Amino acid sequence: MHSVRRRWAAALLLVPLLTGCFAARDGSPYDAGAGAGGGRLRVAMAFPPAERFSPYGADATLLSRLGVTEGLTRLDGNGGAVPALAESWTRESGGGWVFTLREARFQDGTEVTPAAVAGALTHATHADPSPAALTGVRLTAEAVGERRVRVTTATADSALPLRLSSPSLAILAPKAYRTTAGAGAAGTDESGADTSGTAEPRSDTADGKAAVDPAGTATGPFTLARTSGATRATLHRFDDYWGGLAHASGLDVRFIADGTARTNALRSGEVDMAEAVPVSQAATLDQPTVREVPTARTTALFLNTRSGPFADPAVRAAAREAVDASALAEDVYEGHADTGRGLFGPALTWAAGERPRPSGRPAAKRAGNTALTLATYDNRPELPEVAQVLQQQLRKAGFSVKLEVREYSRLEGDALAGKFDAVVAARNTMLDTGDPISYLADDFTCDGGYNLARVCDKAVDRAVAEAGSRADDAARHRAALAAQTAVLRTDGVVPLVHQRIIHGVGASVRGVILDPYERTLVGTGTRR
Repeated sequence: MHSVRRRWAAALLLVPLLTGCFAARDGSPYDAGAGAGGGRLRVAMAFPPAERFSPYGADATLLSRLGVTEGLTRLDGNGGAVPALAESWTRESGGGWVFTLREARFQDGTEVTPAAVAGALTHATHADPSPAALTGVRLTAEAVGERRVRVTTATADSALPLRLSSPSLAILAPKAYRTTAGAGAAGTDESGADTSGTAEPRSDTADGKAAVDPAGTATGPFTLARTSGATRATLHRFDDYWGGLAHASGLDVRFIADGTARTNALRSGEVDMAEAVPVSQAATLDQPTVREVPTARTTALFLNTRSGPFADPAVRAAAREAVDASALAEDVYEGHADTGRGLFGPALTWAAGERPRPSGRPAAKRAGNTALTLATYDNRPELPEVAQVLQQQLRKAGFSVKLEVREYSRLEGDALAGKFDAVVAARNTMLDTGDPISYLADDFTCDGGYNLARVCDKAVDRAVAEAGSRADDAARHRAALAAQTAVLRTDGVVPLVHQRIIHGVGASVRGVILDPYERTLVGTGTRR
């Protein structure tokens, strides 16, 4: 079965909103504080690797959050593209951009060359499924000089520097790309038990397709050295990192899907950091250990518009009218979220003052005991509670609702295939590309790769295409808001809340990256 992309409901937003933050040596915002470093950090992550650390799907963001991978660009606090492996770029006529590379090395000791960068991007274009950042884009890359790479798209793409910041377009060394027919990652057996001592993990697929191994082949401050199935990973410091020597000598990572267990591990001193602390557990931590990050992560109810009861627009309208999102923000999230106002939350300054007012929606009709299956996942512990509240609200409106809760990696494939009538999911709208138009294209157009609502509407496709044609940032943002209104008019998605993320950080830890885009967590300045 092809691996499918996991986009955890996601977030974005502005560093000016993050009090006590400033720029780390790698340019990312992190919390204030200084202290001696050098020791290893113990980190608890919410989502286990689902695709053997493939950079093209579910695990791309996991690799970037742990400081393993980087792209040519990255996002700054205002959502703009700034240098990473590329130190500058210029736009040519037509669809071409030329990127000038900085001097850097891969973790295998080889040099980051234009040929290696072009090869890495070319491999990404051949990945199956295609990385979300390349949805609807035909991209080619070629070396054009000692330090320059030309990246060209079939049609002019004003968002290309933003697109290349995507974790799924990370640059890896040539040795990362192999085609090997093997079962199971090195260092683990099929059950996930460690079998090979210090062997490096591998990302080979069982059918021999496009194996990609990020272990020891990336460019970030930490190198992936060992895995134990989907439960643990060991990372070592990369001493030749172009951005400077990391303070921590390495990371010992545990993947703990259960939010309470993750928080307990922090409270008991088993880990130094725990990401995505459940709202229900935040009050159990000492206040100095709590870091709350405002984001544009939107939790929403996605209704299957192609099959089942919600193929009828009037039934979708009835479900929308049954939902009281304010109750979710106040009760389930205990004030750590804002009531849903649209697809783009208030953390985005260009969307903060806008309230979409879709017109032309069909009138709702009585549910008449319509049976439906509502699904969600428990990696984010608030989501099952959100689904339970929605179940009650929909039942009040006359629906008969069966609730199904799974771990995310066991839910996504069925959700994208339309096997549920409705799905509650969280989505960081800027996670994949940093470009709102690309997000709308991937999630709500006929050819979108992560279309949970299975929306296929000509008006939506036209609005997204129109927005994509705008080059100026302000014009793109206005067009994105117009396309958002077209999406909401379908009633395929009902925005519920715009979330804030809570991290648990031990009192001795400094330099944790409070990234509103949720692409980074640990960097060169993270230490204890």
